[in-house]
Amino acid sequence: MKPKRPVNLDIGTIHLPLAALTSITHRLTGVVVFAGLSVLLYLFSHSLESEAGFQQVGALINSTAVKLVLWVILSALAYHMVAGCKHLLMDFGIGETRAAGPVGAWITIVLSAVLSLLVGVWLW
Repeated sequence: MKPKRPVNLDIGTIHLPLAALTSITHRLTGVVVFAGLSVLLYLFSHSLESEAGFQQVGALINSTAVKLVLWVILSALAYHMVAGCKHLLMDFGIGETRAAGPVGAWITIVLSAVLSLLVGVWLW
């Protein structure tokens, strides 16, 4: 047994590589998408109930707060899909090397940022 073994790790001092941070963010966006799906399904269900329900959902979506919630959900979905495609490419053996990790992470971040910006333009 090593005498200088760490007893209690301070998570705040651990510097994770960018590929690890994007992987963790991929998991977090999966949770956001899962929770946000209930919001989207509720709005969709309410809009299909009647013409009045459709008008209510249309008026609700025009509010800034709801647009912000929709933007967060759709941006999380965009990030999750881009990171998922990156993981699928890695399953095929593309981008598995240590040098390709940061490159793939940056591509994921840039593509997700562009898609989030486009979603914001589309919503507003």
